Amino acid sequence: MTRTWSYELTNGAAPMSPRPSSSQTLAPFRPIESEKLAAAVIRQIEGLILRGVLRPGDRLPPERDLAERLGVSRPSLREAIADLSSRGLLESRAGSGVYVDAALGQGFAPALIALFASHETALDDHVAFRRDLEGLAAARAARAGSETDLALIDAVFGKMEAAAAKGDAEAEARLDADFHMAIAEASHNAVMLHVMRATLGLLREAVARNRAVMFRQRTTGGALLDQHRAINAAIQSRDAEGARGAMEGHLDYVRGRLRDQREAAAHEAVARARLAQEEAGR
Repeated sequence: MTRTWSYELTNGAAPMSPRPSSSQTLAPFRPIESEKLAAAVIRQIEGLILRGVLRPGDRLPPERDLAERLGVSRPSLREAIADLSSRGLLESRAGSGVYVDAALGQGFAPALIALFASHETALDDHVAFRRDLEGLAAARAARAGSETDLALIDAVFGKMEAAAAKGDAEAEARLDADFHMAIAEASHNAVMLHVMRATLGLLREAVARNRAVMFRQRTTGGALLDQHRAINAAIQSRDAEGARGAMEGHLDYVRGRLRDQREAAAHEAVARARLAQEEAGR
């Protein structure tokens, strides 16, 4: 029988008698097993969701294709999907396939979004929140975004310019929100990305409403487009502080114009009341 021996030397003395190692020394150790394939699949899909590559509502490839692409058996893939589904990350739809659970993108319920839209102070809070968060996102995108990230941001801005040239206000508002989301994605900060994604419905609603409000004033679409152009230019040149400043300046402008509109509406209400009083006194 093979045994392991241990020797002790003391001040150059001859070795002491050999002694077998204790079985207790081996007790904490267990044979190393290769990781289950299902666990590796779970980790990969989790990472894709966490980093925003797989988005809420995205459909996964068919089982056979996905198993081949991952190099795992279909039973291992099914085990991984069952685990992810049980935790609310994936959902299976009968006759349709497996999807990233749409609930992951529903940070604000439609009723809450409508509530925000009907209260001016809440809208102001939203713009202030966006200023702080998106300023950081723009700086991170300039520093940490890959060349592909920057190309995507530039492509969305190009579409925004094209929509503005056509006078397509609805498409321009949609692309405005897409531009801001592309910057958040390029920040490569998972928490920042998912906070932005959780408020995407609110963002789209707010962008459309804010534009409608501002265009009732002397604000022009060109002013907003120029601000987005400055944000894009700073990110493309990897000027982190410039990108942050341009984003904060843009949202300060939006916030200021919304406040001006509220003030104008209040002044108009007072003027109408005075007019009514004057007419009643005649």
